[in-house]
Amino acid sequence: MDINNHAININSDLGVAAAIEAKRLSEKYNKDFLDCETLVQITGLGRNNVRAMLNSDSFPTIEIGNRKVVSTIAFALWSLRINE
Repeated sequence: MDINNHAININSDLGVAAAIEAKRLSEKYNKDFLDCETLVQITGLGRNNVRAMLNSDSFPTIEIGNRKVVSTIAFALWSLRINE
């Protein structure tokens, strides 16, 4: 197997898994964007740790007004990548 084809298959599998997880999170929490309180529920981390994560450059947040949130798909991709 060509190494490039293998990388494409892994990325495709990751994308499919992330899409499934994003859909699950969206349906469970009835949100497409996750805020601090929801991330506390999902991760089991404390509020201060979640706020630090939201302010981290390596976490895929966006700002809506003065709030930082993460889309369910970006969170799912991020969480799958850190667990590789």
